[in-house]
Amino acid sequence: MIGPATEYLFSLEKFGMKFGLANMARLCEALEHPERAFAAVHIAGTNGKGSVTAMADTALRAQGYRSARYTSPHLVRLEERFVIDGADVDADRLEASAVRVRAAIDALLASGSFEVPPTFFECTTAVAFDLFRDAGVQVAVLETGLGGRLDATNVVSPIATAIVSIDFDHQAQLGDTLPSIAAEKAGIIKPGVPVVCGAMPAEAMNVIVRVAAEQGAPLIRAGDDAGLAGRVASMPLGLRGEHQRANAAVALALLETMDADTRHAIRVSETARRAGLERVQWPGRLEEIVTPGGPVLLDAAHNPAGARALASYLSQRAPDGVTLVFGAMKDKSIDEMLRALAPVVRALVCTTAPTPRAMTAPELVTVASGIGLPAIAIDEPMEAVAHAQRTPNPVVVAGSIFLVGAVRERLVP
Repeated sequence: MIGPATEYLFSLEKFGMKFGLANMARLCEALEHPERAFAAVHIAGTNGKGSVTAMADTALRAQGYRSARYTSPHLVRLEERFVIDGADVDADRLEASAVRVRAAIDALLASGSFEVPPTFFECTTAVAFDLFRDAGVQVAVLETGLGGRLDATNVVSPIATAIVSIDFDHQAQLGDTLPSIAAEKAGIIKPGVPVVCGAMPAEAMNVIVRVAAEQGAPLIRAGDDAGLAGRVASMPLGLRGEHQRANAAVALALLETMDADTRHAIRVSETARRAGLERVQWPGRLEEIVTPGGPVLLDAAHNPAGARALASYLSQRAPDGVTLVFGAMKDKSIDEMLRALAPVVRALVCTTAPTPRAMTAPELVTVASGIGLPAIAIDEPMEAVAHAQRTPNPVVVAGSIFLVGAVRERLVP
């Protein structure tokens, strides 16, 4: 049962996205700075940042720390965003924290300290900080929501940062070029704090290199380290897909950097690092669900880079092609996503993800037809999955985290 304070958080979604740190700084001050109660590790990137966050948190827990992670969005339940000691927070603890955060917001609104109401993401970020302080967390791994420079999470003073990848996504908010996107994500780089970078185009890396130099931040280029790649190649990983090896290289370099930095007390042994890569779990990322109608592969690919990674995986694991159940948001590069997936798709079922931001199934069929990819429209996601399972091909659900979450909720008891 969702409590009234948690319901209040959801009510703030009507304000949409807003960039800037003024509200977040005031809210943290009103809460007596919960973001200072733990060591923070800050992760940004177009794709892979959630996987790296989960790997790092798993390793820290293997080392014996009381660790936590904050990620977004959630697949099914809001509680998934706040993981402490490897478990989602329970609803009662979330409600208690939401009560505290709402009281601080009400006071700030009454005093005129907020020029505009806080957003949903600002509030959930404050809730994460409050929850982690209340639980006595020693170190928290924080995933940016969008960008980095003006993201609500960027009020922390981290002990280490990572930028996993740079590609096109959220251009309306981050800019239409890779350098502009890189500049926004490079905003998490702090003076003197090490930053680990994955493989990315040169024009994006040039921005990261410049910002790191300006900030005096040691730069570790995990994506260019052949020795690191070789070590990761020999490790069993808890997450499927070759793209996860690139993510694992960033996570491993990040953990090694943290361990070597004597300015803080966080140490992570080689054994714990390996455990982080091997034991990590991250639902909805090439996750196979066994159902009475046959297995269903869920993947949260929701932009062109994610679609390319999914297509690469499927070309190896399902060389005869798949039936794809596809739903996506209106603001995504849908034609580019479908072009990437087309070589591995034998049948396409377009559906409508359960959010007002979704493109409708008939609209998706029109886009698919425009690139020569025949498709049918079935609005309701589970009806679309049931239809797909009647085809002779393996079934894959992708295109939107909202879609994957809705399907997973129905398939996983």
